[in-house]
Order: sequence, then structure tokens, then C-alpha cells
Amino acid sequence: MALGVVVALGGGAWLSSGLLRGLLAAAAFATLLPVAVSLGVSWWVYDRSELYRLDWLGRVPNLKLGRALNIHSGFDETSELLRERVQNLVVFDFYDPAAHTEASIARARRAYDVFEGTQVVKTTALPLPDDSVDTAFVIFAAHEIRDDAERAAFFCELGRVLKADGHMVVTEHLRDAPNALAYTAGVFHFLSKRTWQKTFERAGLRVSTSFRITPFVTTFVLKKIATGEATR
Repeated sequence: MALGVVVALGGGAWLSSGLLRGLLAAAAFATLLPVAVSLGVSWWVYDRSELYRLDWLGRVPNLKLGRALNIHSGFDETSELLRERVQNLVVFDFYDPAAHTEASIARARRAYDVFEGTQVVKTTALPLPDDSVDTAFVIFAAHEIRDDAERAAFFCELGRVLKADGHMVVTEHLRDAPNALAYTAGVFHFLSKRTWQKTFERAGLRVSTSFRITPFVTTFVLKKIATGEATR
């Protein structure tokens, strides 16, 4: 669509003259530039960085990969990769088309096969016993839960099934300056760091460490807040 607009504006500029030509040419450039930047950033993040090599897991202190949960919002890019590293991998899909209305997820679900053994679950009721998971992975998924209360309840459930010494690995784009420059208005689909911190605290979780995978992707490593322990 953007390329169609650029062609129309460029054609208009070519057929015009004077001030109108300059305005149409400027409009064509202003339309093309953010598209080119977002495509370039996406290529770097998703095709050229360490993101899908999972090398960054080595930056998670004392990570245990005994029994792991990978939970996604309908578009599963990581279970096949995690299966190569995890002894016992459980995969959940919390996508609810009535509540999680991002159109790109519906398209992705039609285009990609479902990982074998994936269970469809509700965000507020995960079918696992308490303290049964060493590590929970939530990669590019939790931001699809747009309701603050549902998101907090979801992380409460994740905390319930996580062992006391377990880790929760949450990877997301943030609503911050680098992503605003990369995705312009699309940045508002992401959540701010402050919003994530509030969600984690409401769920009884603390950030033990965090790091960037490129300037555009942030990973939070969460732990349960022990009784009497202050958040930080």
C-alpha cells in the first residue's frame, strides 16, 4: 500500500511542475522513508541478529532447562528452536480471537504449522500444577494481552507454575525511542518499560536482570518475589 502511494505521488510529481512538484516529491519521500527504515530494522532484528539463534540465553544467570514452558499468542516462532536445547518442553497457545485481535496473528496462524503437542489454553488458567516449571519463555507474546488486569493475571499464573528457583524469560519490543524511530506509529502496539514493571509487580515477580538484543528488543529475566522480599 505504501509503495502504491509512493508511485502515485511520484507520478504526480513527474507530471507536475513548480511548487506542486516539490510538494508531491517531498510527500513521496516522506512516505517511503519510514517504510524503508522499518523494513531495514526488521531485517536486522529478525534475520541478522542473534535473536533466533538463541545465543542470548547464555546471558541468563543460572538458567535451568530441565522442564520448560514456551507460551505464545498464536504465532510460534521459537518452539522448534527451543526443542534443540530443552529436555522437556511444554508449549501453550493462549490466542483468543475474541480478545486478541491483531490481524497479523490470524494471518500467521494460516501460514505456519502448529508445533506438535501444542495445547490451547486460557491466559488465566494454565493446566499445570504449582511449582512445576524450571523456566517459562514468553517471547513476543504477552503484549497481545491488551487488558492490564488480564495481563497481570496471566503473569500470576506463570508465577504459580514456576518453581521457586525458576526463571521467566520475557522478550519484547518496548514503546521507547529506538522502536518509535523504527516503527513510527506502530510503536503504540508495544508496551512501555514502566507498564511491564507494573505488571510484573502486580504478579509478584521481580526483574533479576534485563538486557537488549539489538537496540530494539529487550529481554526481562524474572524471578518470584519471596515472602518478605521487597521489589526492586
